[in-house]
Amino acid sequence: MKIKALGMLDVRVNGVDIAPTAPKPRQVLALLALHADRVVPVSALIDELWAARPPRSARTTLQTYILRLRELITPALGKRAPAAAPPAPRSAKDVLVTEPGGYRLALGGGTSDVREFERLAGIGYRAADAGDFRQASRLLVEALALWAGPAFADVQTGAQLEMEVRRLAESRLCALDRRIEADLQLGRHRELLAELTVLTSRYRTHENLHAQFMLALHRSGRRGGALEVYQCLRAALMRDLGLEPSARLRRLQQSILTAAPEVSPEAGPRAPAAESSVRAGSGARPA
Repeated sequence: MKIKALGMLDVRVNGVDIAPTAPKPRQVLALLALHADRVVPVSALIDELWAARPPRSARTTLQTYILRLRELITPALGKRAPAAAPPAPRSAKDVLVTEPGGYRLALGGGTSDVREFERLAGIGYRAADAGDFRQASRLLVEALALWAGPAFADVQTGAQLEMEVRRLAESRLCALDRRIEADLQLGRHRELLAELTVLTSRYRTHENLHAQFMLALHRSGRRGGALEVYQCLRAALMRDLGLEPSARLRRLQQSILTAAPEVSPEAGPRAPAAESSVRAGSGARPA
């Protein structure tokens, strides 16, 4: 099985797309695919489909959706699997398994782009923490390349999936932030200018991105541009959140006012996680 959720939903068994087009069965598959190999409780599926107002027939209707998914899986199991693939399950019930209290989609040695993204990003973070910025940048570029758009872009989302979409969007933004930081450490400030122009326009109150843009501009000999970025950030924070820039950003502004263009990365240290999340911006998802 191959699962892609970082963009449009695509779930394939032996190369055959098993994702239904009907919105609610598609929601069920999306939630099961996200948690592949783990049991998704019936209560979570009902909450995803109907939130606080499930019909009396909710469990029966959910069972109907499960049967529909198995009907799509069955013909896919009859296709010839690649020679290197693990042995095929015997039936659709071996792929979409009924468990006590819920259902489980068996990945069966397959792949999930969400898990691969999380794996690569985790290794990239550890490389950055160890000071291997070249390796960190490479791994994070590879992780981010798995994204083809917002997670579950073509799936109607209820409470459960919407929460996961937000979590994944935040994970993506964190990986992007760390990759840019690694590139700054490698002296790639000029190559980052165009990208950071777009990102700071999209995330108007995200302090780390603005700090990175300020550093990239200043190191490129554009001190005036760096200070203008600070003023734009300050205006957005005051307008949208009623906040002044953090002490960290104010220190960075002062260092740019007084330092040479070779100002070190330490002039703009990363914000603590709590502060960064408070000032993370309008909540827009990366494109």
